[in-house]
Amino acid sequence: MNEKTTAPVTVIGLGLMGRALAAAFLNAGHPTTVWNRTPAKADQLVDEGARLAPTVGDALAAGSLTILCLTDYPAMYELLDASDIDGTALVNLTSGDSAQAREAAQWAEKRGARYLDGAIMAIPPSIGTAEAVILHSGPQPDFEAHQATLGALGTVTYLGADHGLASLYDVAGLAMMWSVLNAWLQGTAMLRTAGVDAVTFAPFARQIAAGVAGWLPGYAEQIDKGSFPAEVSALETDARAMAHLIEESETLGVNAELPRLIKAMADRSIAAGHGGEQYPVLIEEFAKPSA
Repeated sequence: MNEKTTAPVTVIGLGLMGRALAAAFLNAGHPTTVWNRTPAKADQLVDEGARLAPTVGDALAAGSLTILCLTDYPAMYELLDASDIDGTALVNLTSGDSAQAREAAQWAEKRGARYLDGAIMAIPPSIGTAEAVILHSGPQPDFEAHQATLGALGTVTYLGADHGLASLYDVAGLAMMWSVLNAWLQGTAMLRTAGVDAVTFAPFARQIAAGVAGWLPGYAEQIDKGSFPAEVSALETDARAMAHLIEESETLGVNAELPRLIKAMADRSIAAGHGGEQYPVLIEEFAKPSA
């Protein structure tokens, strides 16, 4: 029989995301057991064919794979501390940091569970589609054993044996997301002073973002080699453009905190002797702890 359509799954935690996960498993044909501290949140899933477990222990015993989607890691410990998880396959999709993920893996393994940590790079409505990217880290055999089942949730990606990698990729992705959005908001605020609305600016901004994204593979090679020849522009040239951005923002009455922060990092790098190198040399500033 095809595991993808027959493997029983348990989902513990039925917030918006947990309910979306359970619904995706049901839609893919998996017998799905659910548990939540507030049972009423399972009503629609039960109507669609899910089984509501009366206890956490019963929920754990029902599935060949248990998905955890809780508020935080302490909530996981609170729920599972009193339960027998020996032999259980756990996939924790609760948000947290990499240290928490590694600690949770040690906790689970000491109690005999097989543990994968994960991160959901998606919103609830996209779960069950290819647009939903689900990151996993932990022992590769454990991932491969359940990869077909996990595929019901979206595009599953295995990152490596280090349980903390999924959380690290998650926050690194958030850093990218907010940085792109903040840069767009800075530009939008400036252009609005000239009567250009956000809808008009958005296509141009998207083109710029896509162009910058195309630089990343080459810049990544420079970072990994630790060599930053100025093939496009030297950092000191970029710093002069940053000064222009700051001056323009202030003249227009637009907040200049973000470009000032970036220029301060560039100035430190230039003072350290890197002004003739290319922009990715700033990795050395980003890699330092904040003052």
